[in-house]
Amino acid sequence: MSKAPVGSKANPSEFDVLSKLAEDEPYFVIRAHDPLSSALVELHAYIGAGQSGAAHNKLAEIMAMTSARAPRPASSPKYRETFAISLAMEQWRDTHQD
Repeated sequence: MSKAPVGSKANPSEFDVLSKLAEDEPYFVIRAHDPLSSALVELHAYIGAGQSGAAHNKLAEIMAMTSARAPRPASSPKYRETFAISLAMEQWRDTHQD
């Protein structure tokens, strides 16, 4: 039997934080099932590493992928909830500064 891929439920990343989340800390999960998942995670890594050129290129790739057809309509409840989570994250950080 092969080993589960890194970052999976069966083989969490060394930096996995799910068990470290505060009870009231908002979080967002991007699953491999999402067609944009790998590109979004790569974009996050480029931005975090300060590689602005690579981040710009990856963002352009994402925009090209979604220009013909968005993964879900703007009226989708899932889409609206994503913005609500983003806002909740920002508000949580404002009240939980170290």
